[in-house]
Amino acid sequence: MNAALAGLVILLIGDSHIAATGFFNNTLHDGLVAAGAAVHSFGVCNSAPSDWIRPTPLVCGRGERHGRDPAVIENGPTLRGWSLPMLIAQYNPNLVAIELGDNMAGYRETTSLPRAEIAAQVRQLLHPVEARNLPCVWIGPPWGTDGGLWQKTDTRVRQLSDYLSQIVSPCHYIDSLRFSAPGQWHTIDGVHLTATATRLWDNDLVSSIVQFAGGLPRQSQRPRPSDGIANPVRQRHRGAPSNNDAGNSGDNGS
Repeated sequence: MNAALAGLVILLIGDSHIAATGFFNNTLHDGLVAAGAAVHSFGVCNSAPSDWIRPTPLVCGRGERHGRDPAVIENGPTLRGWSLPMLIAQYNPNLVAIELGDNMAGYRETTSLPRAEIAAQVRQLLHPVEARNLPCVWIGPPWGTDGGLWQKTDTRVRQLSDYLSQIVSPCHYIDSLRFSAPGQWHTIDGVHLTATATRLWDNDLVSSIVQFAGGLPRQSQRPRPSDGIANPVRQRHRGAPSNNDAGNSGDNGS
């Protein structure tokens, strides 16, 4: 048991690398819990930063998990994602972790990286974080399969990661591309990592977060007043991994 994060309340939000229909990234959540943190994780498949300010109807599922409780994964046209300002108010974190990026890259939609749109969305999302002066980390996307199903290319994801590293301040940027070589970690669809690759990525992410957050000031955890903010969900574009193919399912962590 590594207690490096003992006393920290971590709010983690992300896209389909965190949760989607039939999938929840339990190894990242469990790794942070094992390091001593109280962790509240939320994932909305296909989401970009704007979806965490104005939640939209779900396309491919959402999931949430709290501490050692099992993940709850939902989908349906009447559901929406969550609002980051409301989650911050509810869980009173002393560290916010944001895993977002692939859905802003325009892999199939644009001939070049849409920098202006990305910058606008990032600034909008970080406003409630800055308003509370909260420490934060921004997790960049990992390598995919060059030119795969969703046309994620090594060139575009490198451009995206480099640009995010320049604009997510005051968040500490975690460059996931440095954890592996292009093509080293296999994917199921060009974007989403296999179960084995997801575990490798998650281990590196936990180590990076521990290194960054180990010295942050602690505060007592505020009791959770309810089981979550159930604003109805949507999603953006990427297909979700199945619980047999990638990452960890909400039931078996496979």
